[in-house]
Amino acid sequence: MQTFQVGVLGATGAVGQKFVRLLEDHPWFKISVLGASERSAGKKYEEAAHWIEPTEMPADTAKMEVAECEPEAFSGVDFVFSGLDSSVAEGIEKSFAEAGIPVISNAKNYRMHDQVPLLVPEVNPDHADLITKQTFTDDGSGWIVTNPNCVSVPLSMSLKPLHDAFEIDEVIVTSMQSTSGAGYPGVPSLDIVANVVPYIGGEEPKVQTESTKVLGSLWDDTIAFNDFTIQATAVRVPTIEGHLLSVSVQLKNAPSSIDEAKQAYTDWDNPIASLDLPSSPENPIKLYEKNRHPQPRLHADREGGMQTAVGRLREGTVMDLGYVTMAHNTIRGAAGGAILNGELLAAKGLIH
Repeated sequence: MQTFQVGVLGATGAVGQKFVRLLEDHPWFKISVLGASERSAGKKYEEAAHWIEPTEMPADTAKMEVAECEPEAFSGVDFVFSGLDSSVAEGIEKSFAEAGIPVISNAKNYRMHDQVPLLVPEVNPDHADLITKQTFTDDGSGWIVTNPNCVSVPLSMSLKPLHDAFEIDEVIVTSMQSTSGAGYPGVPSLDIVANVVPYIGGEEPKVQTESTKVLGSLWDDTIAFNDFTIQATAVRVPTIEGHLLSVSVQLKNAPSSIDEAKQAYTDWDNPIASLDLPSSPENPIKLYEKNRHPQPRLHADREGGMQTAVGRLREGTVMDLGYVTMAHNTIRGAAGGAILNGELLAAKGLIH
């Protein structure tokens, strides 16, 4: 695979820093430009970023000068990763796509756009082809790809084997979301220490729609959303990394036993396994048998934070099945998922 020159938009923020850390020594992607707000532009990255990652700031990146998030400053890159806040992402990402610079975004702004793929590579890699239908540029050189939010990723991953085997009818999900999901500095300590906050603004509508797009079907120049319904509750809990979900599922063709449901996970084939993508986990979905697993502290970092954990799979009393699922929200559910999307697009020859 050739080496691609990449830029990072929103490089000083929490998600941007995760991009910087995860891209250090990446075999395919090399950071050549860092973009941030006007107040950071012109500074060295080490001066502009309040570094919150658990490792040292990469030495080469630390000395790079931060640019404003304008296409002219990124003219030498093959594409950009966007860790921009949604309050500014829409206009900036559009300007890059219109300038012929592809955007792989973690922001929410274009997730529901008819021609923008909402990618989870192990679930819907074929949706990547939708970028050829986008019209940001006449020659198709500029486009936008998004990844789902940090709850929709483990939800869609954990639902995929069940949907393939039994077809989903209805889903009820309660997400117990870690404090890192609120960014930095995040939730005030007096709100979250020894407490649970039973509402996260704007979160539940995203969870209720995004997985139906991810599990939908590519149809001509758009995605036909799946027709199952999701009822979501989102709460903030005092953990640091890893969103834990409690899921109940009604199926159109219920399994005859819990063993048959477990077999759906065992038999599931990862559609991108043969591509050998650098960030792809060996076991994207891990089914745990112990009732006390998975736990954020013990399992969020498995396989570099890219694995989705499933546990407590059991017969339901109201709906057909119940289970818990978990993923690392700032890696699998944010920067790491976007990087995996970039690897998929490169392997498919969609990045030039």
